Amino acid sequence: MAAFKETQFPADAPVAEKALGWVDDRFPLTKLWNDQWGKYYAPKNFNFWYIFGSLAMLVLVLQIVTGIFLTMHYKPDAALAFGSVEYIMREVPAGWLVRYMHSTGASAFFIIVYLHMTRGLLYGSYRKPRELIWLFGFAIFLCLMAEAFFGYLLPWGQMSYWGAQVIVNLFGAIPFIGPDLSLWIRGDYVVSDATLNRFFAFHVIAIPLVLLGLVAAHLIALHEVGSSNPDGIEVKETLGADGHPLDSIPSHPYYTVHDLFGVSIFLVIFSAVVFFAPEMGGYFLEYNNFLPADSLKTPLHIAPTWYFTPFYSVLRATTADFMYVLMGAVAAYVVFIWLKARLSTTVKAVIAAVALVAIVGMLPAILDAKFWGVVLFGSSVMILAGLPWLDHSKVKSIRYRPDWHKYVYILFGISFLTLGYLGTQPPTETKTLVSQVCTLFYFSFFLLMPWWSAMGKFKTVPSRVTFHPH
Repeated sequence: MAAFKETQFPADAPVAEKALGWVDDRFPLTKLWNDQWGKYYAPKNFNFWYIFGSLAMLVLVLQIVTGIFLTMHYKPDAALAFGSVEYIMREVPAGWLVRYMHSTGASAFFIIVYLHMTRGLLYGSYRKPRELIWLFGFAIFLCLMAEAFFGYLLPWGQMSYWGAQVIVNLFGAIPFIGPDLSLWIRGDYVVSDATLNRFFAFHVIAIPLVLLGLVAAHLIALHEVGSSNPDGIEVKETLGADGHPLDSIPSHPYYTVHDLFGVSIFLVIFSAVVFFAPEMGGYFLEYNNFLPADSLKTPLHIAPTWYFTPFYSVLRATTADFMYVLMGAVAAYVVFIWLKARLSTTVKAVIAAVALVAIVGMLPAILDAKFWGVVLFGSSVMILAGLPWLDHSKVKSIRYRPDWHKYVYILFGISFLTLGYLGTQPPTETKTLVSQVCTLFYFSFFLLMPWWSAMGKFKTVPSRVTFHPH
């Protein structure tokens, strides 16, 4: 074992420098800072799309800090939960501010994460060698959805109670294990005190621990392979005499200032919402949630919070009549694979067999539409994980793809936003039809991506990143 050797400083060295040296001799604090940010070289052509990763970290810290203060006064008891939230809002000094920061932060978190994922989609940030970064990010997204779902019940308002009741009951549609699974999740035959306690434990302890671990893994994987850039060029392929990429700059101070500007803009908008529109017209905080939970009074329209509604619309779009459309779509997709996919006959036969079983299962006498709604609901989320292997484009960035690819992305974005809006509205025949069309396009975007992403005339990708100093 090597002998311990402590760094020696001149007698007149600043106290702070000596203290930092003392820590560095025992813990790699400076090395961690330099590796993860201080001397981490990132492409020099980042644009505003690259602010959202840092903003997500900021909001994560904000949510943890405000959550800690809220748990100091919150009571995870069905008889006391709603009253404790009212106590926080009315009696605790600045309690209303902390509660509104936390509720607004939840929506802000999803807005930022959706924009962060959009950037990855536009610039191909999930492509080789960053597949694992994308998978860690996808796992973070799943954790955020679970965290938001568990936290949504805690205020114990009308929409919290009935929203949880509806979502948990969805698991009951799973054949054989569904009823027992729903019972296990609730801890009771209805959403009750037992449900509130276990949701509180997951929201405050279990999910945050997993989330922090995944965030660390996401950052470590990112800094191992390097950041992507708007051109989709690997800057590590062109190194300078100092061993660093020629088209990169140290994150500090350059991107520190860049991100601080983004943080400033975000905090202005965030503060405006907190102080002037914390309910955001009922989208951030539903008006029904200001009424205590009543198991005997069902709200006229039950819908999850806005960040779940795109996927909730997929669930609601799956009606009995829509099942026949899905059967035809599955059959057409299998025929398309047989004609176009470069797969072995054995693999194609397996796909055809699975599709046949699915089509038979879609018959009303076998499995009802509610089950397939849950399947599509889950699939609409899980399919995002497959992006690195579905995209067969010759280039990474949208900048160098055929122009018509941009319209495909725009239509996908419109479909996603439309599904999100329709999920907040009471269902009608017309709205259901629109959501069904958007659902078909949503899945087509991904399932046909191996073909359409490779089609068209691609532009020449430059050997060096395009950068315009400003």
